[in-house]
Amino acid sequence: MKMLASLRQDDIKSLVDGLNFAQKVDRSLGLIREAYEEYGDRLVVANSLGKDSMAVWHLAKLVSPDISGFIVTTRFKPRETVDFMHKIVSLYPELRIFKNDEPIPDKLYETEPDRCCEILKVMPTRQAVEQMNVACWITGLRCTEGRTRTDFLEVEKRDRDLVKLNPILIWYEREIWQYLALNQVPVNPLYAKGYRSLGCEPCTTIASSPDERAGRWIGTSKCGGECGIHTRPLTVDYQI
Repeated sequence: MKMLASLRQDDIKSLVDGLNFAQKVDRSLGLIREAYEEYGDRLVVANSLGKDSMAVWHLAKLVSPDISGFIVTTRFKPRETVDFMHKIVSLYPELRIFKNDEPIPDKLYETEPDRCCEILKVMPTRQAVEQMNVACWITGLRCTEGRTRTDFLEVEKRDRDLVKLNPILIWYEREIWQYLALNQVPVNPLYAKGYRSLGCEPCTTIASSPDERAGRWIGTSKCGGECGIHTRPLTVDYQI
């Protein structure tokens, strides 16, 4: 992508407070529009069913109703998330569901959380990228979410022949909720119970920390961290 590929980390940080809500919406739409013009049906949205993904999905559909997406689910997702997933897929059948049902050791999420996430989340994401012939995938990642997400850029190329677009990278949490409310976008009912970041049931709790992701993987080496889809290679021919 030509538009913003040259932006540095300092530029991103300046935009977080330098742009107002309307300007951020316009910027996000511009990023998605440029990507769609370049990649067409090889542009795909990764929808985690969280608030950020639902905002991105709505933005993408404003750019083109033909944009498709995928959802990665696991055997440990809360019932509320599973029910919400079926509701959203019934509205948008162009969202494909990917899941890895291979056997894993009991309570692997406690003993080896990184391996658990690799098997149940990263591997299905790789499968989605391959099967959907993805050239550019859109995520709902934001640099204001927590300590592990401060070094990302709006346009990234961590894998050969695969671009990652983070169009709402510079949005604040409050701006996500503002967008969802103004556009009446459906959200996962777990937010009404106090959750701020959603994941698998055994690895997600309600936390009071300013860090949105503080409730993830509490008591493990991954506390507040990442499942791996934003940090691990997603293509076979990946090179550092």
